[in-house]
Amino acid sequence: MSSHVDTESGEITETAPVAAFLASHLNGRTEEELSAEFHTLLDAVRAHGKKGSMTITIVVEPPANGVESAPLPIGVESAVKAPKPTPVKSLYFLDNDGLPVREDPRQIALDFRTAPTTNTFKDA
Repeated sequence: MSSHVDTESGEITETAPVAAFLASHLNGRTEEELSAEFHTLLDAVRAHGKKGSMTITIVVEPPANGVESAPLPIGVESAVKAPKPTPVKSLYFLDNDGLPVREDPRQIALDFRTAPTTNTFKDA
């Protein structure tokens, strides 16, 4: 723990590190969930070679009914922005109606006819 000196009273107070708070919040469940999200983020960054981020927000509400000695509700929220794979793209042309089509509508279509097939061989 680190100590803090109140400049008005000169009182030395102890402050708990935020990591210790996160480790003990909800009997350790919060730390486990944050650790799992963090490792998911690390795996995604490694897999996709792109950056990601994790935001941890500690929400502190005022005491109920404004009573000074009442307990403070404190919650922890997190948000992970993990990278995703780049989607595979395919090329399309726009036809006269503006619809995407696979074949170039400006290209003249050739009508190839296949020769008939036979299972017999002719001697020359």
